[in-house]
Amino acid sequence: MRIMAIDYGDARTGIAISDATGLLAGFTTVIHSRKSDVVVEEIRKLIAQHGVEEMVMGFPRNMDGTEGPRAALYKEFAGQVEAATGLSPVLWDERRTTVEAHNILHASGKKMKQHKKNVDAVAATLILEGYLTFKKVRG
Repeated sequence: MRIMAIDYGDARTGIAISDATGLLAGFTTVIHSRKSDVVVEEIRKLIAQHGVEEMVMGFPRNMDGTEGPRAALYKEFAGQVEAATGLSPVLWDERRTTVEAHNILHASGKKMKQHKKNVDAVAATLILEGYLTFKKVRG
């Protein structure tokens, strides 16, 4: 079962899709658009291309676990994705994923200027890996 992770953002949206077994992160990409309808359409295409059956989406929480100021926007976007694809995204706590993604890119020798191109895909991969681990443990 292929699972898609979405790291929704203002300017870019990171996407990570698991392998066919649903155990490992495989394909990653970044959708470069500020328009939610364009992002939703690109997600719909990726779902069809890769045979995605389940979806998880990063969800902004404050460090104390309460919903962050952008929570309503993310819930609305998740509703748009569900309406367009028929798949209901699981909202997944994304605290610190972007910070961790920057740390990973920095450790791999990437300069800060290069981070912008990859950080959203790396953050989506971290969301996907966290969700896959949760499913494995729960499993």
